[in-house]
Amino acid sequence: QVQLVESGGGLVQPGGSLRLSCAASASIFGTSNMGWYRQAPGKQRELVAVITNNNRPSYRDSVEGRFTISKDNAKNTMYLQMNSLKPEDTAVYYCNKNPPSNDYWGQGTQVTVSS
Repeated sequence: QVQLVESGGGLVQPGGSLRLSCAASASIFGTSNMGWYRQAPGKQRELVAVITNNNRPSYRDSVEGRFTISKDNAKNTMYLQMNSLKPEDTAVYYCNKNPPSNDYWGQGTQVTVSS
């Protein structure tokens, strides 16, 4: 079973940047549509960005133009570059297939945007 491990979160001031990584234990990015998700306290988990198996990205409206999803199939790693961060981006960020599989949820990585 493939395991996904998220990293790269942290505390950043509004307007700052972070780059999240999602490392897979096996090669899945070339054959699966993948997504970044986030869950803020007291809210449901939401889809943030998707990248298809042939590298076509899409974003939720609130992050369009600020976030960039990418992947390196050779390294079995997916990324989320987050710029111009806002307090409302504060959440635990997860990677998973799109649509998500219950077998692939990891621990996530905490992103906190605060001054």
